[in-house]
Amino acid sequence: MTPHFKILLAAAILATGAASAAPPAFEGVMRTDLQRHDLSALGHETIQARIDIAPGVTAPWHRHPGEEIIYVLEGTLEYQLEGRAPVLLRPGDVLFVPYGVAHKARNTGSGNGAELATYVVEKGKPLLVPADVQP
Repeated sequence: MTPHFKILLAAAILATGAASAAPPAFEGVMRTDLQRHDLSALGHETIQARIDIAPGVTAPWHRHPGEEIIYVLEGTLEYQLEGRAPVLLRPGDVLFVPYGVAHKARNTGSGNGAELATYVVEKGKPLLVPADVQP
């Protein structure tokens, strides 16, 4: 596990509903948790967050213990899911990340990039787990 992934993982675990800036070694990505609720599906919860990514910054390869539904709010973001070609998304575009699929996101624009991320995940597991993906 690389130092950047450890820092990203720690930031994800420590976020508690307030703005969560990544530590300096992973500067440029901020997650703001908006809501968290238990679901009727036993052992699952939903977490909704705004993810802001500064120009030129990449949120490195990672996985979630459930699905992620992405809605791009602003900027131009390039997403890559493991085993797939990168896709470029702009405001209003959406992306679905299946359970456990490694993915990364990069802000390719000159301004802030932001997404509304809705996670449907297993309760009690870390929201974000670093992934070692070889290009």
